[in-house]
Amino acid sequence: MRRKCYLTVKRGIDIAVSSTVLILFSPLLITLAVLIRVESSGSPLFLQLRVGLHGRLFSIIKLRSMIKNASALGSYQTQTNDPRITRIGRLLRASSLDELPQLWNVLRGDMSLVGPRPDTPAQECNYTPADWHLRCEVKPGITGLAQIKGRSQLSPLDRTHYDLYYVVNQSFGLDLRIFIDTIHIVCLSKGTN
Repeated sequence: MRRKCYLTVKRGIDIAVSSTVLILFSPLLITLAVLIRVESSGSPLFLQLRVGLHGRLFSIIKLRSMIKNASALGSYQTQTNDPRITRIGRLLRASSLDELPQLWNVLRGDMSLVGPRPDTPAQECNYTPADWHLRCEVKPGITGLAQIKGRSQLSPLDRTHYDLYYVVNQSFGLDLRIFIDTIHIVCLSKGTN
């Protein structure tokens, strides 16, 4: 009963916050989309298949921060000074503005504001079968425990550890701490590639 209440309230918060932020930031999103398109050919949006609740696949939406067809030129994970990242993309990543369209994924119910970042299907190899099943027991989030502990600087093993810790220990208190720490980290532009 307690978990059901937690999930119901969490979903209500997800809807209220994501719809409000999308409305308030829509002029900025349009401006950024135009800047992306001016700098680099292709769609200003980046869609990628990710794994959601119970292993269901969905398309995550981000502002494109890399050159067109970047996934064909390297790993799903970016490196420091990755040459595939555009000039506007560096700004988007440092400020986390590239993540704003994911609020649409939150509204649709694919994601939550807080939870482990959604993995690509290829990242299943970073888990044991039991840990992968556990990881898929919660909705992925725009921000999570791994993001406040090191973002892109964490090893896959450390990221997996923090993601699974969140799944087992999720609560309003942990969600609030992650949310507040995320705002602090984003303001300082820490841990991004």
